[in-house]
Amino acid sequence: MPLRDQIATPEGKRRYVRTLFATIADRYDLITRVLSYGRDRRWKARVIGLAAPGPSARVLDLATGTGDLAFAAAAHAPRVVGLDITHRMVVLARRKTTGGRPPTFLVGDMCALPFRSASFDVVTTGYGLRNVPDLTLAIDEMARVLKPHGVAVSLDFDRPSHPLVRGAYLAYLHVVGGAIGRLLHGDPDTYRYIPASIDRYPGAAAVARLMEARGFRAVQHYRVLGGFMAIHRAVR
Repeated sequence: MPLRDQIATPEGKRRYVRTLFATIADRYDLITRVLSYGRDRRWKARVIGLAAPGPSARVLDLATGTGDLAFAAAAHAPRVVGLDITHRMVVLARRKTTGGRPPTFLVGDMCALPFRSASFDVVTTGYGLRNVPDLTLAIDEMARVLKPHGVAVSLDFDRPSHPLVRGAYLAYLHVVGGAIGRLLHGDPDTYRYIPASIDRYPGAAAVARLMEARGFRAVQHYRVLGGFMAIHRAVR
């Protein structure tokens, strides 16, 4: 079945994403660095700067992967939880060591968070919203677990609005992703999921409107890498 058809429905996308990230977990950090041209750490530092977790804040990092954002938050806040749906990602995150108190890493679904309402001061996610099977439900869950006046910050690929720019961008990612997927996994579709998911993503402006519609306020989004990436910041 073509990749586009496999992610055409919420349940199909859920199955595909779970299988995909289990496959790429051990290469995840490498691929993230390559596809961001080495700028990924800088972007994630900006996410934490916009989230501004205080010394008593409780922070939740969703789709934590191998824990980059969770570890960055832990340098500022004493209580950080990183959650990812892929068990292998959580295993790799737990193996990392840094100075200070490490985050707690859990396996879980960001569309059905295992936390009480109003449990966190800050929620972050890197490359999370684009990959969920139900974007509205994921945003609702982020809002639910945030305390009043809590802050949500998300980093992700954007979907360029100009059709020619979008077409060139997706074609580039399709070719590069296919080459990397074939080289590392013997399957060109492995990283072609990225442009396929971007093509179905509503884009930064629409995500900002959806966050406002689901109860967030002071919603802002910032262009990154000339608008090919975006950071959202919103207040509960």
